[in-house]
Amino acid sequence: QVQLVESGGGLVQAGDSLRLSCAASGGTFSSYVMAWFRQAPGKEREFVAVIFLSGGRTYYADSVKGRFTFSRNNFQNTVYLQMNSLKPEDTAVYYCAAREPVRSGWYNAPGAYDYWGQGTQVTVSS
Repeated sequence: QVQLVESGGGLVQAGDSLRLSCAASGGTFSSYVMAWFRQAPGKEREFVAVIFLSGGRTYYADSVKGRFTFSRNNFQNTVYLQMNSLKPEDTAVYYCAAREPVRSGWYNAPGAYDYWGQGTQVTVSS
């Protein structure tokens, strides 16, 4: 069973930076497509970014493009989300997700992922 544990959330001011981490255990990390989603109160869970296998190809939601950077370290079984120029609208619980290589479905759909972390709160004050 794959376990994902996020860390790095917190309370920051607009314009600040944070780096989220997600450590994986119990599976073959290098074979998983990894993603970040977020969910604000009263809203649906939304796609933030995805990173593919060892090649590191990434895609971002338009709302975070140019501000967030997604990276992975397959030796440490960890992914990172560097978040710069944070805005109050970035406030949400951020979730790390992983999907098996044979899984189908759009990479930006929560239902296409097999494993989820517990989430880490990011709050950006104005």
